[in-house]
Parts: sequence; structure tokens; C-alpha cells
Amino acid sequence: MKAASLMLALAFLCGACGQSNTGGADAKVTTLGRIEVTAKLLDAGGEFPPNDLYDYAHIMKYEVLTTHRGMLDGKTIYVGHYNPLKPRASAADERSGEVGGNVTRFIAGDVHRMALVSPIDEHFMGAQVNKLPESEKGAIYWALWTNRAS
Repeated sequence: MKAASLMLALAFLCGACGQSNTGGADAKVTTLGRIEVTAKLLDAGGEFPPNDLYDYAHIMKYEVLTTHRGMLDGKTIYVGHYNPLKPRASAADERSGEVGGNVTRFIAGDVHRMALVSPIDEHFMGAQVNKLPESEKGAIYWALWTNRAS
């Protein structure tokens, strides 16, 4: 009897865990922009400059794991994140437009679900910090919404 109760409790807990894991999906990431991906952050592009100097987009390198909607230029993409020292939930201001999400720090190896637009220059007119010279060969995407996916 105890084993059956334990198994039932374990099955309930596992089911509850599965229901709370949305893979980073929410109402914003699934509707903003023209492109939605789940991608692994490969390279954050070096140290982030302090926000007290100026507001900027920092270009980062990702490996696309899943394309949920839209079209991409390959499995490796470059994404500009506005003021990356700020948590996504508090990053938006009058210069950025609608940006946000639940990511609090950018760490190589983390997986993010992102709503994107491209090219960045059509959506953000501010400074860009790009320490990844290979990104110059293709499109750079603008991150509108960035959630942790795992």
C-alpha cells in the first residue's frame, strides 16, 4: 500500500512539473515580432559596457535549436539585446520600444526562447556593441522578448 501511494504521489509531482515547464512560451514571446526561436547562447560577445555611459544593443551568438515561426538565415544567428546588464523585465525604455522577458543574466550555455525581428537597424537606431566580427556576414536580429527556455 505504501509503495502504491508513493508511486501515485511521484506520478502527480512529475505531472505537475511537466505542466509548469512551458519551454519559455508566454503571450509575448509567441506573438511579438516575425520570428520565434528557441536557441542556445554560444557567446555573449565579451564584457558588457556599463549602462551609465550610454544605452546600447549588445550582439550575441546563438545556435538555433527550434524555429517556432518565421524564417532564419541558418542555424547560427546573431542577436542584439538591449542593455544586457538589466534584467529583461526592466530593460525597456523610450529608446528600445517593447522589449522584455524573464531572463535576468546572459550566460553562455543557457537556452532562451526569443521573439525577434530583422534586421536590427530597422528596429533599433542606437549604439551597437559587436565584438563578434563573423556576425558581419549575415543578418543581425533584434530581440523583442527573451525568456529562459530551460
